[in-house]
Amino acid sequence: MIDLYTAPTGNGLRAAVALAESGLPYKLHKLDLAKGEAKAAEYMKLNPAAVIPTIVDPEGPGGKKVLSQSGAILLYIAEKSGKFMPKDAAKKADALQWFMQACSDIAGTGSTLFHLNTHTPEKSPAIIGYFETRLVNMLKVADQQLAGKDFLVGELSIADLALYPAIAARKPMIEKAGFANLLKWMGTMAARPGVAKGMQLQS
Repeated sequence: MIDLYTAPTGNGLRAAVALAESGLPYKLHKLDLAKGEAKAAEYMKLNPAAVIPTIVDPEGPGGKKVLSQSGAILLYIAEKSGKFMPKDAAKKADALQWFMQACSDIAGTGSTLFHLNTHTPEKSPAIIGYFETRLVNMLKVADQQLAGKDFLVGELSIADLALYPAIAARKPMIEKAGFANLLKWMGTMAARPGVAKGMQLQS
């Protein structure tokens, strides 16, 4: 039984979605970030950086395994479950490319926008507009990649599980941009029971 410590952020939901889709048994521990629960002493024994998500697998390689960083957790879940990683070498390479694009460029830009809009003491429309344009341009490439496909590399992979939680809250932006392929894919992802369970942080 894997213990998942998480919260409803893009990174936190990414780990929850992957576990829910994997079929691996897990127990969900929700942390209230606003109450500072990620900085509690007990949690910081697991994750000294005081961030989410973190998993604890008592049956990990070599024994108990504690792992943080949502991207690393997705790769770990894919390997442990034997799912989400294409068997075809070319598709696997593509899946890893889109996985990294989702975890770094798209999620990073989306997170920057969130902090600019909610946490910075001074709001700069020019700076916010710059990052909005940057994110739209990245999503345009994803929309093009999804033309004629149900998933980013033609089959459900870690790339889809990494991208969806990062952009689910950006649907109005995506609709405004007219990215029909991306919107169709979002509908496909949202309809999956495992994705829905993970996005709602249900155990």
